[in-house]
Amino acid sequence: MEDVSASKTAPDANTDGDTEAGSPEGHGAHEGQRWWRVMCLTGVDYFSTLGYQPGIAALAAGVLSPIATIVLVIVTLLGALPVYRRVAQESPHGEGSISMLERLLSFWKGKLFVLALLGFAATDFIITITLSAADASAHLVENPHLTGVLGGKQVPITLFLVALLGAVFLKGFGEAIGLAVALVGIYLALNVVVVAVGIWKIIQAPHVVTDWTDALTTQHGNPVLMIGVALVLFPKLALGMSGFETGVAVMPHIKGDPGDTAANPTGRIRGTRKLLTTAAVIMSAFLIATSFITTLLIPAKEFENGGEANGRALAYLAHQYLGGGFGSVYDLSTIVILWFAGASAMAGMLNLMPRYLPRYGMAPHWARAVRPMVIVLTLISFLITWLFDADVDAQGGAYATGVLVLMSSAAIAVTIAAYKKRQRGWTIAFGIIAAVFLYTTVLNCMERPDGLKIGACFIAGIILVSLLSRLRRAFELRVTNVVLDDMAERFIRDYAHRPLRLIANEPTNRDNAEYRDKIRQIRADNDIPGEDDLVFVEVTVRDASDFESELTVRGEVLHGRYRVLTLESSSIPNAIAALALTVRDRTGQRPHLYFEWTEGNPFAQFLRFFLFGQGEVAPVTREVLREAEPDRTKRPRVHVG
Repeated sequence: MEDVSASKTAPDANTDGDTEAGSPEGHGAHEGQRWWRVMCLTGVDYFSTLGYQPGIAALAAGVLSPIATIVLVIVTLLGALPVYRRVAQESPHGEGSISMLERLLSFWKGKLFVLALLGFAATDFIITITLSAADASAHLVENPHLTGVLGGKQVPITLFLVALLGAVFLKGFGEAIGLAVALVGIYLALNVVVVAVGIWKIIQAPHVVTDWTDALTTQHGNPVLMIGVALVLFPKLALGMSGFETGVAVMPHIKGDPGDTAANPTGRIRGTRKLLTTAAVIMSAFLIATSFITTLLIPAKEFENGGEANGRALAYLAHQYLGGGFGSVYDLSTIVILWFAGASAMAGMLNLMPRYLPRYGMAPHWARAVRPMVIVLTLISFLITWLFDADVDAQGGAYATGVLVLMSSAAIAVTIAAYKKRQRGWTIAFGIIAAVFLYTTVLNCMERPDGLKIGACFIAGIILVSLLSRLRRAFELRVTNVVLDDMAERFIRDYAHRPLRLIANEPTNRDNAEYRDKIRQIRADNDIPGEDDLVFVEVTVRDASDFESELTVRGEVLHGRYRVLTLESSSIPNAIAALALTVRDRTGQRPHLYFEWTEGNPFAQFLRFFLFGQGEVAPVTREVLREAEPDRTKRPRVHVG
């Protein structure tokens, strides 16, 4: 189950028109759907991998495929499942593991780490779209009734399916849990039939088991060596673990208990854990059974490029043993659920990027609108399809990279969370799981670097566009709300009939001499009459990497005579500008702001402002005010001495 921290949400994102994309959240703790229905929503991604996973496993592991698949299932049930059950507990509102890491890591290192994970999440989503569309086209092209007409046209068919997906989202894609339940139910039922027939054929021809065991012994020797080789081959089968993050991402759709609260949605967490466990058990059973029957019943050459089972092993068996009619029905069901998996990935991207980038100040405004994002994602999918020639096998490595990187991040997140809560046993257990996933990720990237290259391109693109966007938006007001305590309110009310004069002060000792000397200097530099009152403004920068923040203003009287307004914000100039505009709006008077010039190189001072929220405060404050209030007659006055 792919890690899409905050990621693949239901395709019920508000994608109707150029509206802001957001994750769907229930209106109350008791609302939502039963967990098993929501499981089908994750299943369009998770279960649809049966369309190509058995063929990829057979191609990668050969006769060892069933053993390697058992190793995959063990890692799934004993590694990924416990990790994501913990993610569900720690992030019960659908944000996923990326959100956990965002909370655990602060400042720029946290932001950059999240941006890197978003790059791999983008790899995961985009390859889900292109791989699913490519496999759907493979089921069309290789269908015995259509192969004569569609043979050799897999790339244009794949591009058409991707374009159709984009067109649907441009039109609007509404709530689809009901459709997901029907699709998953039909698809799993058809797979049960294929598996049952495959097992019956093996029972009828026991020599295929003997042939398989003989081949195992001949090629790999003893069982210990087989397990060792299976462990080495494990990264190539990692596609079979895709979908876990989807399970936590759709948590807002799960019906909770009547007593659930936003802070403690116990029923929703319990339902999500049932969803994750049930989906993992069902998929594990299918993975083992399908790997076994496809390896024993399909000739090895049919799995290779150009073979009839390439990318469609179960469909091959459906046509072989159940006839063209049933096989075509199976093909149609597979095509639809694979296409729907792409829709789930598209919806996830539309919810993932607007959730983080605009809040970081690292995305243009159009990133919040659905249609431009759909067009960009569709064009990227076209490019990936063309580069990989719509080849399912070729995209497997890139897909596995996205899945493994995000699952590793989830394992690291829950390890850190357990450590901070002093849970020694869970810390050790999750640490071991994280080490396994990291090892698998590194091995996969070394053997199949395509995913790493694509992920690196996405990371570089996201960081570059993000930093340029934040640079362009640096002079926005960036304050979501201004909260004043009682003393600050009283200070401002006192100036309802006269201008308030604010002195920007960088506090050091905060003793009487500091404020006395500062007032004397400001009066002398700006020729302020002695009878005019002056109020100090002191800003404390919390996390300068935050783009938007609430402004908290507290008033105090120091040394029995100096009025001081203390502010907490992510940027000193933006905070002072927001305070000045608030004073103007509440009193009807244009306040005066007094600054000193900062010594140092102007470019270096701007970098200090961009990265740390400080730097040359006076000109930046004036620029923020100029952008926020175009009318000079209403703009607070800025004085620099």
